[in-house]
Amino acid sequence: MSQPVLVAIDLAHPEHSDAILKRAAAIAALDDAPLAVMSVVPDFGMSIVGSYFKEGSHEEAVESARQTLHGLVDAALGPASGVQHVICHGTAYEQILATADKLQARLIVMGAHRPEFGDFLLGPNTARVVRHAKTSVLVLRDGL
Repeated sequence: MSQPVLVAIDLAHPEHSDAILKRAAAIAALDDAPLAVMSVVPDFGMSIVGSYFKEGSHEEAVESARQTLHGLVDAALGPASGVQHVICHGTAYEQILATADKLQARLIVMGAHRPEFGDFLLGPNTARVVRHAKTSVLVLRDGL
C-alpha cells in the first residue's frame, strides 16, 4: 500500500473543509495515493477542567466529531470515496504529527485562516506541525 496523504480538518471551522478536502483528494489522485482525513478532539477529560463536565462528555464529543467528519467528507468527496477517517483526542499538533508518523504519510494537508492585521504568523498548531513534521506539509489559506 502506498503512503497516504493526511488531511487535518479543524471541526471548529467546517466551512473551510470542502476546499481543503477537494484539494487534498486531487493531490492524492495524482499519485494514486490513499487519502486519510483526521480531526482532533481536545482531551478535556484528563485535566482539571474535566471535573466540570458530566460523565461521558468526552465520549460524546468524540462520537460527534466522528459523525461530523464523516459528513464533511461525504459532502465534499461523496459517500463512496474510500477515505480513511481518524479521530484522535489530545493536543492538535501532537496528534497530527503522531498520526502522520503512524500512517507514514507522504504529505500533511491542513488549512490556515487568513491573517488579520497584525497577525501574520501561522496559528500555533499549524506552525508546530510545519516545524516538526518528518514529511512535507501543505498549508492552504482560506478560499484556496
